[in-house]
Amino acid sequence: MMSFSKTKILVLNSLLACVLFLASTANALEIGKPAPDFTLKSLTGENLKLTEQRGKIIVLNFWASWCGPCRVEMPVLQDFYVKYQDLGVSVWGVNVEQENQAGRDFLKGLELTFPILFDSSNTISDVYDVEAMPTTVIVDRDGVVRYVYQGYKAGYEKKYAKAIKKLIRE
Repeated sequence: MMSFSKTKILVLNSLLACVLFLASTANALEIGKPAPDFTLKSLTGENLKLTEQRGKIIVLNFWASWCGPCRVEMPVLQDFYVKYQDLGVSVWGVNVEQENQAGRDFLKGLELTFPILFDSSNTISDVYDVEAMPTTVIVDRDGVVRYVYQGYKAGYEKKYAKAIKKLIRE
């Protein structure tokens, strides 16, 4: 009788583990699926909500002040923002550091005009499966994740431009 109870407990624990795993992946980022919604406060104090951007193409860029490639990529993102904003494209820079003063210091002198948001609890970067700095996610006009790029190297801007142009034409 005792081994039957242990077996029951083992089965119940296994089922619980499966349920928890499925629940944790339910909101995970997937290409071709709706982008997980969020609201974050911008550097200017404005709250921005992703689902309120339907009709626009959103380039989400997750970055940190300690990330060298992030510093190189920021002017590229600024160029995309200026070049494509009149065509319905917006760029959002999402800082993932718990203490955002380092992020604010990082931005000095970069002259960025696109929205900078702060995910100091890492809630959004966790939902978006951010594992590398920077990570860029491109969301189409319907709010669907279409492209995900991890890291940044010279030449990635060509990939970004190709993806953005494709989405503009749709």
